[in-house]
Amino acid sequence: MASEHSFDVVCKLDKQEVDNALQQTLHELGQRYDFKNAKYDVKFDQTAMTLTLSGDSEFRLQGLSDVLDARLAKRQIPLAAITREPIEVASGGGARQVYKLQTGIPTEKAKEIVKRVKDLKLKVQATIQSDQVRIAGKDLDELQAVQKAIRGADLKIHVQFVNYR
Repeated sequence: MASEHSFDVVCKLDKQEVDNALQQTLHELGQRYDFKNAKYDVKFDQTAMTLTLSGDSEFRLQGLSDVLDARLAKRQIPLAAITREPIEVASGGGARQVYKLQTGIPTEKAKEIVKRVKDLKLKVQATIQSDQVRIAGKDLDELQAVQKAIRGADLKIHVQFVNYR
């Protein structure tokens, strides 16, 4: 009798790596000539998982954003797991932008994943468990087909596959 295999579809970001990318960004901007005497800052709220970028102009905010994106990518923080709010321009010319970091899979996306798995008509079960989706089945090839289908789906979120059993 074949044993049951499973894996979880999740989205987890390493807070320490986000913080490291943030520190590298601030260090790099401190060295740059175009940011000399400029006002800019990035605040990391670890409970809300948001980054708030601010600069004394929209141009500087864009430069800050570009450097931060590069540092996040270098530290294996997927940019697909970040939702950028629209830039808010203040009356004094200052600008602000909030990055929301995805943690867990939102319920509506989890339901979409389950539906896509069912539409494959394979002998696997997909169940939502809080902010992740567990996929279980007897055939490893079918589980790999599910992973390929999820990766190929344009879900607009970042997903990882963990806890292979």
